[in-house]
Amino acid sequence: MRGGIFVSALGDSAKRAEELKNLINYHNHRYHVLDSPEISDAEYDEFVNELISIEAAYPELITPDSPTQRIGGEPSDTFKSVRHRSRMLSLANAFSLGELTTFFNRISNDLGTEQIEMVCELKVDGVAVSLVFEHGIYVVGATRGDGEIGEDITANVKTIQSLPLRLFLETAPNILEVRGEAYLSKEQFKQINEEREELGQPLFANPRNAAAGSLRQLDPKIVSKRNLDMFIYGLGSVSGTEFVSHWESLQYLKTAGLKVSKYSGKVNSVQEAYAYCEYWQEKRHSLPFEIDGVVIKVNSYEQQEKLGTTSKAPRWAIAYKFPAEQRTTVLLDIELNVGRTGALTPTAILEPVVIAGSTVSRATLHNEDEIRRKDIRIGDTVIVQKAGDIIPEIITPVLSKRTGNEREFEMPTACPACGGDIVRPVGEAVARCVNINCPAVVFEHVIHFAGRSAMDIDGLGESVAHQLLDKGMIKDVADIYYLSKEQLLGIEHFADKAAENLCSAIEVSKTRPLSRLLFALGIRHVGAHVAELLADRFGSIDRLVAAPYEEITAVPEIGPRIAESIINFFREERNRRVIERLRQAGVSMEQEKMETKDLGFDGMSFVFTGTLTLFTRSDAEAIVKSKGGRASSSISKKTDYVVVGKNPGSKYDKAVSLGIKIIMEDEFKRLIGE
Repeated sequence: MRGGIFVSALGDSAKRAEELKNLINYHNHRYHVLDSPEISDAEYDEFVNELISIEAAYPELITPDSPTQRIGGEPSDTFKSVRHRSRMLSLANAFSLGELTTFFNRISNDLGTEQIEMVCELKVDGVAVSLVFEHGIYVVGATRGDGEIGEDITANVKTIQSLPLRLFLETAPNILEVRGEAYLSKEQFKQINEEREELGQPLFANPRNAAAGSLRQLDPKIVSKRNLDMFIYGLGSVSGTEFVSHWESLQYLKTAGLKVSKYSGKVNSVQEAYAYCEYWQEKRHSLPFEIDGVVIKVNSYEQQEKLGTTSKAPRWAIAYKFPAEQRTTVLLDIELNVGRTGALTPTAILEPVVIAGSTVSRATLHNEDEIRRKDIRIGDTVIVQKAGDIIPEIITPVLSKRTGNEREFEMPTACPACGGDIVRPVGEAVARCVNINCPAVVFEHVIHFAGRSAMDIDGLGESVAHQLLDKGMIKDVADIYYLSKEQLLGIEHFADKAAENLCSAIEVSKTRPLSRLLFALGIRHVGAHVAELLADRFGSIDRLVAAPYEEITAVPEIGPRIAESIINFFREERNRRVIERLRQAGVSMEQEKMETKDLGFDGMSFVFTGTLTLFTRSDAEAIVKSKGGRASSSISKKTDYVVVGKNPGSKYDKAVSLGIKIIMEDEFKRLIGE
């Protein structure tokens, strides 16, 4: 009998919990999305507290989409990688009516009509995110990353109150991937900075930086206190539901309970689009959040598909960027920053000034020639702007304000970080510190070496690198592999677990492929792609070190400048010592050989363009390599095949112009014998 009573109580509680979830989600949507609450905060809190009580009594009733689970889980040690179901592209920019007209004329010509309906949306100054719902339940949140792979910020996005954890749909798609912009309101940004100032913490430069910093917090409880908000602006990948236009999809997303901007509108001409841009350029400061422009998209999905995309951006959309806001201020000094290659970059130290909603106290000066060309002097009153509302730069000095006390900038002959010689190679604009032991160069090199695209040593960030160098624990990157757990415990704020994790990450990094090591070494002009080409061609670091100039330049895509840089790097005695110590520490010096099925593609070159649906890009390239072929990132007359996926970019056009064989994915599949 008692068992029957328990079942009855559990059933009643489950029914009430479901009612409460629906009530809380409904009123949450009214408050955070529609700005039209129907109950008081006290009544809302009563519903939440009742649900918490039920879930405390019956933990089995707790579900991932429960409103009580917005701030769940323990702090994370790191962010995992997430592959987007469809690529997150960037946008091309326009800065004037003329450039908007050029965009409109191009799409009109490509479509063969001037009857083009477009959607205008405010370009919110925040952080782009991708969200995935499975059967209507929120399951994954990720950053843009490189467009194909982002960072998993699922728990952090979950804290955003305007995001429904369960869609308001009776029949939800199996998979719904949407794209949005997470942002901070102006008021919330101001409040966060006031709190940080009271605590003596550095202030955020602008709402976008604050939003990005918030989403990358390892503890969701901290994120929840930042009160982020979000607008959903489009679809990624969706299964089982089709739309004919972008506008129709926005209305669907709105019906599903997602927060879609109420400021969006449809236009039918470039003049109407420009009028929309001008209106919001003037009214931008009346909004509760920051914007830096307007995004204009072709509405029809059929027309979008016909226009296609380039490798980086859709051809059917453009971002109109508001003209940069300018202010005058005083140039107090010019500092030199030393990079990992020894390059010295002059940076302007300014009397702080507010531009486009954020305080600017530093600006780039690029190089010595740029300072001379603009005749910028220390002590000048200067005009500063944020180019595209992002990068502060000095436009020009105000000559009428000169007093005669201004000083011309002189590039020093000694490095400000180490006192070593500064040399400016003939024909180059950049001066460099030539001391390979320069602490600034070593620091930047350590950060590069441990970076995600290089040896990926999780936990070895700027703060840890600074302390390792300052305490004399390491003098170069090879020393990283000789650190002990006891030494790491001497790092500030490093407990036993953190030291263990870093030791483990260092050990794991020894197994990275040769291509990652070559990139990590910081050889000038050798990026990640070139490092892969070299690793594939030579197979071991010893073969590469011994290779003559002619053999290196024989590698496709490797020119004289890269070859000379490689030879000079390995000629340097200190670099050879570092490599030998890395070898002794157990770091892999060879490229793992792929199993060769056959040599059917021996000597042949393939280029992939567009979004592949039957393979991932990396899998397709690996197949080509396993058959003795080469997967290249650029097209030349020596390219044998261009494999085209959905929405191919400019590589497709170049292949057509060069008369190169173009095949679709299914033809590639037949070609490889599958």
